[in-house]
Amino acid sequence: MAESHKKTESKESHTGGESHAGAQPVQRPPLQIDDSKALALYANFCRVTGTPEELILDFGLNPQPFGMPAEPIPVTQRIVTNFYTAKRMLHALQLTIQRHEATFGVLETDIQRRVRPGISSGHTPTNPSTHG
Repeated sequence: MAESHKKTESKESHTGGESHAGAQPVQRPPLQIDDSKALALYANFCRVTGTPEELILDFGLNPQPFGMPAEPIPVTQRIVTNFYTAKRMLHALQLTIQRHEATFGVLETDIQRRVRPGISSGHTPTNPSTHG
């Protein structure tokens, strides 16, 4: 069920919004965004490659996040962009992650540090007091 969404966002957040020292910030009209044709897809895998002119972001679903996958990870989405847009995206992602971590705690990206013994093996601890 795709739902049409029209958004208005500050162009400053998409262009860096830097102003020269001492200069008044330029008032820009809000940027109109129509995301009614956007596809929402989930990915737990990302590969970053590129050329001197472009950055290539490949996204896919890794069905085996522990260890080496037995099958190749299918790349289902690709974004090719220039480095200026990539730098603005990096800044927006950094701010978003900082806000998230300030609210919910630090995100541990090393999966081995997140795994709790007994949980990953499918073994569920039992309570001896419930067995009689």
